[in-house]
Amino acid sequence: MSKQPKLMDLWQIREIIASHLDEIRDSIFFNSELAIIHGDARVFHLIIQQTPPFIINDHRFGIITRGEGDVNFNLQDRHVSAGTLVYLGPGTIISPIRFSPDLEIYGLALFPQFPMPFAQDQMPSAMNGQVRDFQLPASESDIATARHILDCLWHLVRQADYHRPTATALVAALMHHYNQLYRQLTDQLLATRSREQTIFDRFLQLVNQQCNEQHQLAYYADRLCLTQRYLGTVVRQTSGTTAKDWIDRALVTRIKIELRHTEKSVAQIADDFHFANPAFFAKFFRRLTGMTPKEYRLSS
Repeated sequence: MSKQPKLMDLWQIREIIASHLDEIRDSIFFNSELAIIHGDARVFHLIIQQTPPFIINDHRFGIITRGEGDVNFNLQDRHVSAGTLVYLGPGTIISPIRFSPDLEIYGLALFPQFPMPFAQDQMPSAMNGQVRDFQLPASESDIATARHILDCLWHLVRQADYHRPTATALVAALMHHYNQLYRQLTDQLLATRSREQTIFDRFLQLVNQQCNEQHQLAYYADRLCLTQRYLGTVVRQTSGTTAKDWIDRALVTRIKIELRHTEKSVAQIADDFHFANPAFFAKFFRRLTGMTPKEYRLSS
């Protein structure tokens, strides 16, 4: 078992592609602040060969221009295809399932060292932590705009001693573009979808954000200004799964990452995830997985 944290970050990606770098050098750029993939999906085919799930600690933007695939983002299965814009925020849990051989992606990763164009309290609303991820079906014009911005950034950063303020301004433009399209889609969905679906979506967003600390349905009902009984009924009718199952599923997924990819003791993880004591933590984990935390850690 690897004892190093297995974030899918800059260093992990570099390790995965190291032996293939000569083949993809013309379509990928890396430095300590950002990475750009310029129309080549071989990196994704290499990543899918690793053992998911992965977790990221940065902002990522994707433009799918050809092909399709299936990926689980934050406990929800998604099908993405040509004409899709993808955003993944810090804390996103990713489980790649399948990519077609003809997949073509243009993508940008902003690592924690990147000088973000916005202060945290001024980030575009779609990227300020309210949502962990989204996928947007986009028009040809919207895809072209995203491509033009990313192409400009691609040409800029490959120059020696590139002008960082210009790069930051281009990143701001891309973030504004994604944010505008996300807000438009959200407004359209709110106008057409049922109240129940909206409640479920908001519930799932909260679970993905707060499950490490909040395990009880009462907290989520209170945040949504609903009774526990009504929220539980809406979630079950909308998804076919109980609200408590969604909370437990999100919680155990994050616990598995800690057990498999960190050196923390079981007691420390129990404390980090706000369990009353290690014994209660072990009982919870065994009920959900059929194994104790120690057995799971040793099973890889």
